[in-house]
Amino acid sequence: MPYSDFLSYLKNEKRYSSHTIKAYENDLNQFATFLSEVYNEDDPLKVIPSTLRSWVVALLDEGVSARSVNRKISTLKSYYKFHKRQGDIDAMPTAQLQSPKQKKQLPSFLKESEMDLLLDKVHFEEGFEGLRDRILIELLYSSGMRLSELIGLKLGDLDLRVQTVKVLGKRNKERIIPLHKEIVKLLEEYLEGRKENAQSTHLIVTDKGNMIYPKFVYRKVNYYLSQVTSMSKKSPHVLRHTFATHMLNNGADLNTIKEILGHANLSATQVYTHNSIEKLKNIYKQAHPRA
Repeated sequence: MPYSDFLSYLKNEKRYSSHTIKAYENDLNQFATFLSEVYNEDDPLKVIPSTLRSWVVALLDEGVSARSVNRKISTLKSYYKFHKRQGDIDAMPTAQLQSPKQKKQLPSFLKESEMDLLLDKVHFEEGFEGLRDRILIELLYSSGMRLSELIGLKLGDLDLRVQTVKVLGKRNKERIIPLHKEIVKLLEEYLEGRKENAQSTHLIVTDKGNMIYPKFVYRKVNYYLSQVTSMSKKSPHVLRHTFATHMLNNGADLNTIKEILGHANLSATQVYTHNSIEKLKNIYKQAHPRA
């Protein structure tokens, strides 16, 4: 496989997650198929810039979104940068490759009233399973952690005495997230009722005591969000967006939100200001007599 050295580099040196590495591998395999079928070329290191441009055009013609195309371009740039450092190529074939413009999509989030309804009125089953489901929803909303971070939480990551949880984020970067009193109480109750025969040392476990998995979390989040909102997107990431938006709307500064979310730079966090601006515009239109 022509990409094995690069993928090993991503795993062992860049310390990327298996999910991220799989995305890179899929992009590269798709590119390899294009090279073989269109140009009868099996060596990606022999391509010229025009070949890369033709692939981008082909992707857009197939209806692939600009966002997805840009991710694939990023994959190729990383791939050729790696081989240039290795001395396998003299120049970067991606040097003049332009990324298509993509529409800015504001993050989807629930209203505060919808979250209040979910956490105060929606019925969670009695017993361990219902408490587990509530903890799952509460953790995603109160901490803004990612799906993979939630799944990876271990029992030892909790420090209920100081009301914090340690999260292992992207590129193995750890961060400490504060927990509010209500969720600490829920966690104490959850830990007491956590099945003694749990097969996993992870914090959140399935009904059978095993480690939770992405489909399990998606199913739970979709079920509970469906009871309070009609929005089409009901994923764990929506709760992350909801956390950040509500924090910003209630006076938290961007740097604080950035640290809690585990963003590498502030620009990734600034997208939430757009939602606040839209809210201000709506209030302005409703309140100002000439608006």
